[in-house]
Amino acid sequence: ITLKGKRLTDHQDQLPRPARLEPKRQDESRQPVPEPPGQFGICGSSVAMADFFRSLSKVIASDASVLIGGETGTGKELVARAIHRHSRRHDAPMTVVNCGSISSNLVQSELFGHEKGAFTGATYRKIGSVEAADKGVLFLDEIGDLPLDQQASLLRTLQEKSVTRVGSTVPIPVDFRVVAATHVDLEKQVEEGGFRSDLYFRLNVLSLHLPALRERGDDILHLAEYFRRLYTREDGRRAPGPMLSRSAIAAIRKYRWPGNVRELMNRIRRAVVMSEGDLINEIDLGLAGVAEQPDPSSLTDARNNFERSVLADALQANGHRVSTTARQLGVSRVTLYRMMRRLNLDPGHRKPADSERCLQRS
Repeated sequence: ITLKGKRLTDHQDQLPRPARLEPKRQDESRQPVPEPPGQFGICGSSVAMADFFRSLSKVIASDASVLIGGETGTGKELVARAIHRHSRRHDAPMTVVNCGSISSNLVQSELFGHEKGAFTGATYRKIGSVEAADKGVLFLDEIGDLPLDQQASLLRTLQEKSVTRVGSTVPIPVDFRVVAATHVDLEKQVEEGGFRSDLYFRLNVLSLHLPALRERGDDILHLAEYFRRLYTREDGRRAPGPMLSRSAIAAIRKYRWPGNVRELMNRIRRAVVMSEGDLINEIDLGLAGVAEQPDPSSLTDARNNFERSVLADALQANGHRVSTTARQLGVSRVTLYRMMRRLNLDPGHRKPADSERCLQRS
């Protein structure tokens, strides 16, 4: 076929050819870090965690109050969020109250809200945490730190399923599920008069106990590897980043982890930053010589040593100001003083230098 003496194909030959599209390469830095095996968004495949997940599945199916126990740093808030996320209340909000970080004079306002003009400084109406949790979940973290004189008001709210804002006399109906958590022995506190027995029984309808990290077998190594990959990416280092050496793995297995998963996270993050070369060793983890040490005389001693070290560091960093230290650690001044008395630590305590420790040991 021709057009004015030229073939149509001649014009087609002059048209630019479409550019060849190269397949896009996936940016590894944008890919999610694979999580260790687990259930409900919680990592764990050990026997201890398998037992825990069986109990958790039953708790999720119910709407009764739950009390979560376990040492500091085991992930109690993560469990509370799993209960909310997988329950029939997942479309409604979950509000979190850290009972150990609220001043005793503000507990009523934080929990139940207040009306404008209810007290000096109340320049607007405030919705309390209980009312904000309507149709959802109220998570009371560190419930054992709630002042004794404030526990009666919380008990009344749980019984009547209503709140009355400070400065008002009108009760407001609320529908929520309460999930509480504590690292202390509430039964012991009840016996000693530090916690109301009726509130304890109201909260402890269902109970869960999170295993300590040292009780979770190879979960420790799975979590360590997950955090290593995560922090390698966050710090912008080329994958796979520094790997855990044999000595580091031995130290991780041997160490008792008094700070549990939170301590593991912090030590792995520090190691990723401080490591030199392609391997993370036990020195990078701050666990030099741990693999060769004999087992501690008791787990209580190990936990107390860790807590004493953390408190001493925090006090020193904050100029031994108790109020500032309490805010940094997320606890109340009363809780901090209680811990200091238990650990025989005074506000002016100075953590000894390495040379001083050597002299003390000698």
